[in-house]
Amino acid sequence: MNHFSFGTFYRFTLFGGSHEPCIGVEIEGIPAGIPLDRAALQAFLERRAPGQGAFTSSRREADEPRFEEGLAGDVFNGMPLRIVIENRDQRPEDYDALRAVPRPGHADWPAFVRYGEIPAGGGHFSGRMTAAYCLAGGIAKQLLEREGITVSARVLAIGGIPAEEKAAVEAALREAKAQGDSLGGIIQCEVKGLPPGLGDHPFGGLENRISQAVFAIPGVKGIEFGDGFALAAMKGSEANDGYRLKEGRVMLQSNHAGGIIGGMSSGAPLVFRVAFKPTPSIAREQESVDLAKGENVTLTISGRHDVCIALRAVPVVEAAAAVALYDALLEKKTLEAPDDMAALRQRIDAADRQIAEAFRQRMEAVEMIGAAKKARGSAVADTAREAEVLEKVLRRGDHWSPAEEEPAVTPDCRKELKALYESIFQISKERQGQ
Repeated sequence: MNHFSFGTFYRFTLFGGSHEPCIGVEIEGIPAGIPLDRAALQAFLERRAPGQGAFTSSRREADEPRFEEGLAGDVFNGMPLRIVIENRDQRPEDYDALRAVPRPGHADWPAFVRYGEIPAGGGHFSGRMTAAYCLAGGIAKQLLEREGITVSARVLAIGGIPAEEKAAVEAALREAKAQGDSLGGIIQCEVKGLPPGLGDHPFGGLENRISQAVFAIPGVKGIEFGDGFALAAMKGSEANDGYRLKEGRVMLQSNHAGGIIGGMSSGAPLVFRVAFKPTPSIAREQESVDLAKGENVTLTISGRHDVCIALRAVPVVEAAAAVALYDALLEKKTLEAPDDMAALRQRIDAADRQIAEAFRQRMEAVEMIGAAKKARGSAVADTAREAEVLEKVLRRGDHWSPAEEEPAVTPDCRKELKALYESIFQISKERQGQ
């Protein structure tokens, strides 16, 4: 089963696939003692669910989450939260004829190159995974609301037609459906209540974090913050957001930047727009190749597909914004609370998650090295390599911080780090020997 993770302090892992028995999510970092509003979470999931109209997929899924761990009644208990959604309307047989024919616009061809097969219905590349994504995002939205932060999104345009022109939009959707075609769309998301100074520069900026979360949504091909690309046609006097004091608070006079300056929240509403490509599964003839037969073919795709995926993607965009922002908010809280034991333990928990994941990756590489050594008849122990690794590790800790003018790793910590890696070397040799 596939697993994909995001976040540091609010970290979640998606698992499953479109036509597998289930999909789900595991979430770490939720503070203990906070209640879950199950009804609100279910309502959030239903906004994304298929079968809601003439222009959405007719796949019927109840999307009823089953909470397996992490709750005591309806209260988070501080342990990892595991939620499962069963796929009750899966039809992998619908894709039997396409297991060697990559569908244009889908991830089939690069997936075949990387994994050696085309997964039924897209597997973990499928929009079906956004149901699990909405579990993580729906909970993050509830946690943000407890902090006075709201996340909301809406369809801005469909097929290049403003959403306010409802009759024209519906006519375009009907025409696309009748022709076996599809349309793209634009969704705008707005976040209110963010404290100024949230985020960091350059790689921990809010644009960076939100963009990474948003581009995990299938079909997303573009994002812009504030006035986005339109800023390139403005003068500085037009694009800059001025400041004024109002009732003792610093307020922005405009919001061309979309609530983010230098990667950090400015105190103005955070605004961004997301571009969705047209649904790639269409009934019109398209060109492809049969990888098994080694010949060119034409195909038409049957099945249950949205005319425009943007119609159901609104809560998914909200979910992406919520997980990125709650992760950033938890990070800010833990860094600004030097005497808050709960916050400090959250930092420890986040570090432990990173250590555990890094250790798992190291052991995977160790096993591959052990197999290569066995094939070559090489000895498991390599003291020269151990010395080289240890030197690199300790040298990283010797780098000076110009701001703090002290080494990142103290002499005492160097001693402990050396002991830790000697233990890791021993475990690695034992694993290679196996």
